Amino acid sequence: MFPSDEKYAMVQQIRRAALSVHLNIAEGSSRKSDTERKRYFEIARGSVIEIDTAVGIAYKLLYVKPEELQPLGDLIVKNFKLLSGMIK
Repeated sequence: MFPSDEKYAMVQQIRRAALSVHLNIAEGSSRKSDTERKRYFEIARGSVIEIDTAVGIAYKLLYVKPEELQPLGDLIVKNFKLLSGMIK
């Protein structure tokens, strides 16, 4: 999918952001305070946006085709909505 020179730059950043989503959801789930819990969920949602942005840049750089992005785009939207619901 990505050129070999990007596998250690953009791909790693996407992986870090994806890991951040999971870790912040786990951390937020352990918090007793609604305010604290929501803050971690907001950070997780920010990481989802970061993934979306990185994928958008990859598309603009012609690293991926639109048909390859559809399933990922659907997951990004789904996770954004789920996290938004958890924040409310």
